[in-house]
Amino acid sequence: MSPAADGHCPQSGGAGDDTAGATSPGTAATGATTHPTVAVTPLEGGVCAVPGVRAAGTVAGLKPSGKPDLALVAADRVVSAWAVQTTNAVPAAPVQLTRQHLAHTGGRAQAVVANAGSANACTGADGLATAQATAERTAGLLGCEPAEVLVCSTGVIGEPIDRQRLLQGLPRVVATREASAQAAADATRAISTTDTVVKQASVRATDERGACVVGGLVKGSGMIAPELATMLAVITTDADVAPMALRSVVADVCERTFGRITVDECLSTNDAVVALATGTAASRCSMAALTRGLEAVCGDLAEQVVRDGEGASRLLRVHVTGAAGDDDAVAVARKVAASDLVKTALAGGDPNWGRVVAAVGAAGAGGSGRDSDAGGSASDAGGPASAHPAHIDPQRLHVRFGDVTVCRDGVAAGFDQQRAAAQLAGPDVDCTIDLGLGTGAATVTTCDLTHGYVSINADYTT
Repeated sequence: MSPAADGHCPQSGGAGDDTAGATSPGTAATGATTHPTVAVTPLEGGVCAVPGVRAAGTVAGLKPSGKPDLALVAADRVVSAWAVQTTNAVPAAPVQLTRQHLAHTGGRAQAVVANAGSANACTGADGLATAQATAERTAGLLGCEPAEVLVCSTGVIGEPIDRQRLLQGLPRVVATREASAQAAADATRAISTTDTVVKQASVRATDERGACVVGGLVKGSGMIAPELATMLAVITTDADVAPMALRSVVADVCERTFGRITVDECLSTNDAVVALATGTAASRCSMAALTRGLEAVCGDLAEQVVRDGEGASRLLRVHVTGAAGDDDAVAVARKVAASDLVKTALAGGDPNWGRVVAAVGAAGAGGSGRDSDAGGSASDAGGPASAHPAHIDPQRLHVRFGDVTVCRDGVAAGFDQQRAAAQLAGPDVDCTIDLGLGTGAATVTTCDLTHGYVSINADYTT
């Protein structure tokens, strides 16, 4: 995943301290250790829990079903903004436009407008013109500049949006925006596609410096990979934070939350996490408080996405410990979480630890053990194995389902098959992999792969 307009936003001036108004890009990474005591309290209201933010969802006629398909999240004025967007090399028109707008404004915006019914991806110049017209019309209704409107779309790739219907729906969604929990839910529902539930969260994060409110909404159920996938999210906060500091903390938190989930390893053309910071908080909280609040909201939303994965019946947390470093831990956890064989075993409640070990070994493919006299290594061919394989020692490898150790020192552990299967029977499953090499650790969350996933995606456009 990558921050929108990376490298184009000039750094603002600022105190350079560890408050949420600081502009040092490094602050986000160090704030949590500077102020470790942060209390997080759940709130109602989603994005609208933040004072000065209003939302709405309406029917524009873009979905053949006639369900809501146009959403707006808007601040009462132009505020700090940033986005983390898809790294797909075929970005949709709204992704391109939002990137341009944030580069132009240096990280300022007033609103996010999003539609379902069409991804507006692979739609050429006409698709970009539709995205631009959307921003212009919304800006005229709100009284801001077109570049201060960020645009998102979701739906079928390659199908153009009915521009006239979209533009006709904008006055209604702007006029009906409210600062209420219902309005936040309406906005979330309006951008849903295969989602089965409304996904939102909000908290207050407090420390000795002050407090901030963070709210968020997300849509996403399929096409979910560690690079954000087809997920769209809007995050709001009342913290007083400059664009460069917001950019840093949002990118960092996204990597550790939305970047640690997968449903099907399919990277979409449209994904984005857009953040708006209103600066309306009564007190200026520390960057640690803002970071913790963002972690709580984004982590909650990320898990909601996986729990609602297309056809999913179980959620799996893959915990990797004992890695040579955190990067290795992430690589192994992602490889296991992405394995269709692991995910189908989970669907059947089968404690087939061999599939887990095979996936762990795949994360280390391209290391010294891959060299052979006949043909060199996989990394020589420039394949996936060439990207920094994780350090793996089979003789130190342990695997546990729940509290049952199924593999010890790289071989089968003596365990009760029925007891191990029972660890996979509930809606939440934990698989812990100890590499026995160091202190690196990471968790990636995924879901099982069932017949339901095939049914949903086999008929998606028909």
